[in-house]
Amino acid sequence: MEFISQLAEAYADFYSSPESPELAEINKQTSLTHTKAHMLSGKVQGAFLTFISTLLQPTYILEIGTFTGYSALCMAKGLAPDGMLHTIEIRPEDAATAAANFSKSNQNKQVTLHVGNALEIIESLPFQWDLVFIDADKTAYIDYYEKLVPRLSERGIILADNVLFHGQVLENPVTGKNAKAIQAFNEHVQQDPRTEQVLLTIRDGISFIKKKSV
Repeated sequence: MEFISQLAEAYADFYSSPESPELAEINKQTSLTHTKAHMLSGKVQGAFLTFISTLLQPTYILEIGTFTGYSALCMAKGLAPDGMLHTIEIRPEDAATAAANFSKSNQNKQVTLHVGNALEIIESLPFQWDLVFIDADKTAYIDYYEKLVPRLSERGIILADNVLFHGQVLENPVTGKNAKAIQAFNEHVQQDPRTEQVLLTIRDGISFIKKKSV
């Protein structure tokens, strides 16, 4: 199902600021060498992540789902001078690629890569998060969310990727394990009295979630 016009996506790409050389190289190499290159955030979504991070100037960023490191480096651009980004990847091969990409970045010292189960690693990190990007196992989105909402800082934001899941959540009925999991997540967030949210139709859909003001 095509739910966002490819012409509109190309137009948005053309009129968005260009990637930095390091991001363009990661994008290129991922496209050339990875069988699941479509999982990379890409230029427009990457620019969006950089914008949000730059506006927040977060001290602590958490990313669940590193892939080849593109989105982490996008968000790292907005870190406070003493800030740190923690990113979690379950696949050792992708983690190795990301680590190599991080090593070439000037912000390498502000990025910590964890390899393993995100739910376990989240428990071990004693931080209040200013910015969280969830882009990992779709069936665990609700579990990630529940662990992270109490750990958000006062100004903290959660960004959840793939919340349109290739348009499959628009089908009636929703079928497929991942699409059902994303639909359940979207409903869970909508019904949560602790937070407020807006679902944006950027790329494959991204939800913008924050705690309600007291």
